[in-house]
Amino acid sequence: MSNIINVNSNNNNQYNVCIIGGGITGTALAYFLCKLGERSVAVFEKSYLSSGSTGRCAGGIRQQWSTRPNVRLAMRSVKLFERFKEDVGMDIEYFQGGYLVLSYDEEEAAQFEKNVQMQREEGLNVEILSPRQVKERYPYINTDGLLMATFCQTDGHANPHKAVIGYAQAVRRMGGHIYTHTEVKGIDVQAGKVIGVETSNGYFKCNVVVNAAGPWSRETSEMVGVDLPTESYRHQIIVTEALENFFPMMAISFSGNFYMRQTQHGQFVLGQGDKDEKPGINYNVTFRFEEELISKMVRTFPFLKNVRMMRHWSGMYNMSPDAQPIIGQSDKVKGYYYAVGYSGHGFMVAPAVGEALAELILFGKSLHTDISYLDVKRFENMTVEKEKNVV
Repeated sequence: MSNIINVNSNNNNQYNVCIIGGGITGTALAYFLCKLGERSVAVFEKSYLSSGSTGRCAGGIRQQWSTRPNVRLAMRSVKLFERFKEDVGMDIEYFQGGYLVLSYDEEEAAQFEKNVQMQREEGLNVEILSPRQVKERYPYINTDGLLMATFCQTDGHANPHKAVIGYAQAVRRMGGHIYTHTEVKGIDVQAGKVIGVETSNGYFKCNVVVNAAGPWSRETSEMVGVDLPTESYRHQIIVTEALENFFPMMAISFSGNFYMRQTQHGQFVLGQGDKDEKPGINYNVTFRFEEELISKMVRTFPFLKNVRMMRHWSGMYNMSPDAQPIIGQSDKVKGYYYAVGYSGHGFMVAPAVGEALAELILFGKSLHTDISYLDVKRFENMTVEKEKNVV
């Protein structure tokens, strides 16, 4: 039974579903709504498509998580990424080169052993590698201080910009609408129900509004008087000159605080988290970041020593208190949904989230993947399980 009432979709100022945010979540959701037959859909992006967190991320796609529901969600996303070119019609440079997860901490290494057991129980093929095995397999990695590693071949990476464009083009082909350079200024709520959105290009009636606004998720939710416990933090990324392709996997370390992959075109994309970063929208970049990251990465990956840095940018992690996304529908405002607070992992789980949220909107429940554990109501419970596998 649909949760929304059909409107006259011939009127371009009237839609069943309005989605705020033209990143991977907003466009994936619009795609799955259209695919399920709901074509009266509009996406509103205040800048250009993938201009926010999606277009500034490293493009990694992994299934190695520390919580069972997150593993299931990620595994469903990988199935959808594997079919992306066939289903959506865009080559997004998707490559399953694996994720090599490196541990330099004894407590973390012990947790990895437990993680792998759980991941295997969920059907994920994950290896545990000793430092010697890492050195034999990847002789260009310095294993000094390394305690262990895990590896999953079906993890990988893709081009985030192409993924968003692929979804957006498919939405338009199916009859949905994408509005770029159109900022949502307000959400119209009457008698506890969403009835429309006010934008920089006029007013649009609707029955459902979805907050997929990434870094601006909290401010967007305030438009309907609903508090979402999210904060946005700057994360920086460096890109090198292109080298011949030899580094197929994403290398990542939570205890070492770094990640790196090589793109299809040969550049290395690398980054780290900053424990001193203050919340707030900030797209500046710093020399301190370059110095810290480069010195660390050259020690672990000596081949980088004479490689030139070509670009340096920053993007925003929209963080939640437990480093897991906040996805669901409001019990205070009818017709208001949200998919926010991904904590740096929105790109990799967006296909499964888009599918599940589309099902929730149209059928009142998700059919392929359970997302109920990600509802904001979990924060009313003081024993929330925090996702540990985060940089």
